Amino acid sequence: MTINRKVGIIGAGAVGASAAFSLAIMGTCKEIVLYDIAEGVALGKAIDIEQATHYSTKPTRITAAETPADVKDCDIVVITAGVPRKGDMTREDLLMINAKIIQSVTEDIMRYSPDAIIISVSNPLDVMTYAIGRITGWQRHRIIGMAGALDGSRMAYQIRKKLGYGAARVGALVIGDHGENMIPVPQKANIGDVPLTDLLSKEDMEEIIEKTKNGGAEIVGHLKTSGYYAPGRAIAYMVEAILNDSKAVVSSSVILDGEYGYRDVCVGVPVVLGSRGVEHIVQMQLDDGLKAKFDISVQTVKNGIEVLQSNKVFN
Repeated sequence: MTINRKVGIIGAGAVGASAAFSLAIMGTCKEIVLYDIAEGVALGKAIDIEQATHYSTKPTRITAAETPADVKDCDIVVITAGVPRKGDMTREDLLMINAKIIQSVTEDIMRYSPDAIIISVSNPLDVMTYAIGRITGWQRHRIIGMAGALDGSRMAYQIRKKLGYGAARVGALVIGDHGENMIPVPQKANIGDVPLTDLLSKEDMEEIIEKTKNGGAEIVGHLKTSGYYAPGRAIAYMVEAILNDSKAVVSSSVILDGEYGYRDVCVGVPVVLGSRGVEHIVQMQLDDGLKAKFDISVQTVKNGIEVLQSNKVFN
């Protein structure tokens, strides 16, 4: 990792801007550069965020890129670009539209920030992260999908609500795809040093699982749009772990090469994040029930990958 501490964020919408704001307030970076295809959006948000840093302990320069060429020499590039599913759009339609966006963005990153680590946030997250890996051909430790960092925070929120205590001491884990087949794992969670299984009933944990899986939909139900503060902070946490070489254990979507018995697929598992990106993939012991759920989750991602392959995205 270079010492520039420069982060590019492609897509200055609510999620990208929230990530930039969190990083700027924490003073994590020396420079953050925002880029968005919507005219004026990146510049307006860059000005607003940098003005907010007046009250931060460390200065951060926030700039707006006029072209992809201005997102250059970054240590980390975060991709939030893409479109949500709309109207009668099929899952395949969404996959292909976002794959084309991701291909263009990724090629720009390869050209202008060839040494960067990429954090993928665009949906469907696991498939898009896999696509980035195939398009770049880079070593897999440099391609990371933001999944469990967000889903884990949503699970921790549900645990705190159920218990009524444990703020900042909840260890939560979500693996699998960042979608309907995600796997919250309460039996691996803890409050401080106390296993969650000693504090909650099986019924309580099943409720936590379902509410975690529907955490994003709950926000959409209230806001009519998806959440952005929690995803933005999850992105910032991952960026901090990489720039600070903190060796934090975070569930992330990564390309597997034999881990958990799978290859050539991208799915969420616990990893160690440091200056190289993914320093190590943690291999947990999964019981038969978790193995079955994990296999369903992996197959969901593979189905999406097959759509891209059948449409010759990687040719």
